[in-house]
Amino acid sequence: MDSMEHGQKQGVLLRVENLKKHFPIMRGTIWSRRVGAVKAVDDVSMEIKRGDTLGVVGESGCGKSTTGRAILHLLKPTSGNVSLGGIELTELDSEGLRLMRPRMQMIFQDSYDSLNPRHSVAKIIAEPMVIHGTMDQEGMRGRVMDLLELVGLNANHAGRFPHEFSGGQRQRINIARALSLSPEFVVCDEPISALDVSIQAQVVNLFQSLQNKLGLTYLFIAHDLSMVEHISNRVAVMYLGKVVELAGRDDLFRNPLHPYTQALMSAVPQPNPKREKNRRRIMLKGEVPSPANPPPGCVFSTRCPLAVNICRDGNPASREIFPGHFTACHLADEKEGSKIPV
Repeated sequence: MDSMEHGQKQGVLLRVENLKKHFPIMRGTIWSRRVGAVKAVDDVSMEIKRGDTLGVVGESGCGKSTTGRAILHLLKPTSGNVSLGGIELTELDSEGLRLMRPRMQMIFQDSYDSLNPRHSVAKIIAEPMVIHGTMDQEGMRGRVMDLLELVGLNANHAGRFPHEFSGGQRQRINIARALSLSPEFVVCDEPISALDVSIQAQVVNLFQSLQNKLGLTYLFIAHDLSMVEHISNRVAVMYLGKVVELAGRDDLFRNPLHPYTQALMSAVPQPNPKREKNRRRIMLKGEVPSPANPPPGCVFSTRCPLAVNICRDGNPASREIFPGHFTACHLADEKEGSKIPV
């Protein structure tokens, strides 16, 4: 690791503490009243060091995307703290957040819906620079051309429109737009899930190349565990709005401690035919509970094959079982974790 890379990785860039995002459930047509809440994100805490990538995985509806949006304040958090580069975002007013936007950007899942079909590629990429007034017209033209080259597109693409591109090319346009203000932190919200399998690896390699060149810090949200393993330094596993396990990539994939993480890992096909033949699937029973009515105690207790009374009665706090390896499970310990028996 050279001195520049070492400098990029010093210190924590993003710190999230007890983040919650609850959506109210209202009843009544004239005099509406709140009768409950959908707990989309419920007490999430995490840290990301400069230049690192934190992967976030979990089933659909577990709160991954809402977490990313709440961190960037695209959705206002219900409570909790979010600090970027030492600046507490939850304490900023609308103007303060506007001034912070160049430092934090987001890349969305749908590469077509997130682009204005009536705008040219040049106008799409330049739009953040126009909004924030960072440079003049000539400077913006040069910046757009540089960004197109940076993401692997040609300068003659600048005058074309989104419908003229493939899904992978449109995602590269989204990446260029996100980088136009030179951000430090980028939330990647399932940026490859809508792409062909043959294109996914190319886009992930582009993310890594840009990280190395620009010192970017990512929150990478995905379903594909193999891609998360490839790109991440650390991985957070979410279930029903909570982070149930958080660890370094190698530690998590070698020794998952939470029963839910073990079930997720068991669903990953193995490229080695012998290993695939011996792979034991952990089939979870029942359905994911509603975030409007989560179960008491551990949120995974209704589907966990190891659940005992304490799991149903008490909400487990996230504990550091091994150095840097946290899990929210009553049954996890240093000797055997919380292994589901064969």
